[in-house]
Amino acid sequence: MRKLILHIPHSSTNIPFFDGYVDDKQKITKEIEKLTDWYTDDLFSNEIDDKVITPFSRIFCDVERFEDDSQEEMAKFGMGVLYEKFDNGDTLRTVTPELRKTILQDYYQKHHEKLLNLVKSSLKTKRKCLIVDCHSFPEESFNCAVNKSSFRPDFNIGTDGFHTPKKLIEISKRYFEELGYSLGIDEPYSGTIVPIEYYKKDDRAQSIMLEVNRRLYLSGTEKSDGYQEIKQVVQEYLKLLKKTISNS
Repeated sequence: MRKLILHIPHSSTNIPFFDGYVDDKQKITKEIEKLTDWYTDDLFSNEIDDKVITPFSRIFCDVERFEDDSQEEMAKFGMGVLYEKFDNGDTLRTVTPELRKTILQDYYQKHHEKLLNLVKSSLKTKRKCLIVDCHSFPEESFNCAVNKSSFRPDFNIGTDGFHTPKKLIEISKRYFEELGYSLGIDEPYSGTIVPIEYYKKDDRAQSIMLEVNRRLYLSGTEKSDGYQEIKQVVQEYLKLLKKTISNS
């Protein structure tokens, strides 16, 4: 059975250094609490699949964003690859060209090298790979959200027309609906990560995003009573994905 590549980008609360940030640690801490995909490193991780877990907070460097702000939709909100605004629009930090260069070289690019190397290795040995982009999302949309839809399902899958096989969408719908959970398909968030080297170029690099509604497993920033059940649901879903791609 093939391994998955689990990409877990937003579980960390770590800020490596505070150069450029406003002098309001309490406000920064609250923003981290708001934007972190709490415990997704545990919800999705297992002893079988490969994984790339970002060891720093998204408000330090968001590895899910395009490196070039001209390509990144969220840059217009000051929340491109390097966040300069809080979700409410207030100034979070000032990013100089030198600071940008340092963070992109030492953090962003190194992270993507790890993901790229896993994909390359999988394609070389197995001729195919499946990345699972692992996230959670809040019950209420962020202020800066592009899609402010009131539809907040239990789970959401993000897809890409080139890199997500239709069969994976179909088995996802069946899996969650049979368990009695509601499922969004690219709703409220869409897309899924693929290394830029393969993006829209090589469909052997397959990818699907899974997002868990935080109300299912969190109480504030702590694990709720439903945590273990949701972890089992996630892990069984990953096994189903492995079985599906192994038989295709």
